[in-house]
Amino acid sequence: MLNGLEGKNAVVTGSTSGIGLAIAETLAQQGSNVMLNGLGDAAKIEQTRQNLARSTNRKIGYSAANMREPRQVSAMIDAAREAFGSVDILINNAGIQHVAPVDEFPEDKWDAILAINLSAAFHAVKAALPTMKEKGWGRIVNIASAHGLIGSPFKSAYVAAKHGIVGFTKVTALETAEAGITSNAICPGYVRTPLVEKQIDDQAKAHGISREKVIRDIMLKSQPTKRFVEAAEVASATAFLCSNQAASITGIALPIEGGWTAQ
Repeated sequence: MLNGLEGKNAVVTGSTSGIGLAIAETLAQQGSNVMLNGLGDAAKIEQTRQNLARSTNRKIGYSAANMREPRQVSAMIDAAREAFGSVDILINNAGIQHVAPVDEFPEDKWDAILAINLSAAFHAVKAALPTMKEKGWGRIVNIASAHGLIGSPFKSAYVAAKHGIVGFTKVTALETAEAGITSNAICPGYVRTPLVEKQIDDQAKAHGISREKVIRDIMLKSQPTKRFVEAAEVASATAFLCSNQAASITGIALPIEGGWTAQ
């Protein structure tokens, strides 16, 4: 078990499926209480919450906070603090995507992507930092993307938001460097999640090609390993960055993308 996670209290946004759920499961398995957050069928989410609580013997909560609404984001942090006693670990993972050329990009989609993928992280960090500073211990991990390091056509809002997350991560790290708090970003390549499944469909529609051709010639073309990243790989790296062993790691943008950005 990683040192420092036992008994800690975590909030993981966008954690009802995909990468976020894998991170929540890993943190709970390492001994942390976890507040889940995200969209989906209420009954299925409750079943997920109960199963995770039962399998890990940890306190598992759920917040339906809308990441587009700043007050709901801060209220989620307050709810976790009330339920667990503190918020020691914050994982900003919630995200959406839309694919279109810049001159055809819907303005409402731009606003939504910036709000959920970038601004929500700011509001969550702002709400969580005071308690972390009081305790002299905190871990912030922002799930960015390989697109936080490089650009790709048709993803203007997503790339802008993810570049913004990497910059925000660095500023937070510098401001909290003497407070016992670390702030890091993880930059995954393509992970087989519901979000990526939707991207496959969107890319196929945008380019007029098959799903199989999107996967082979567009998505995994950039990943030298020629395979999707596993959500469990991102979760394990996240848990390590939250541990005491990673106390001197702060302000980084860690690529987990099969060598994509090494090219």
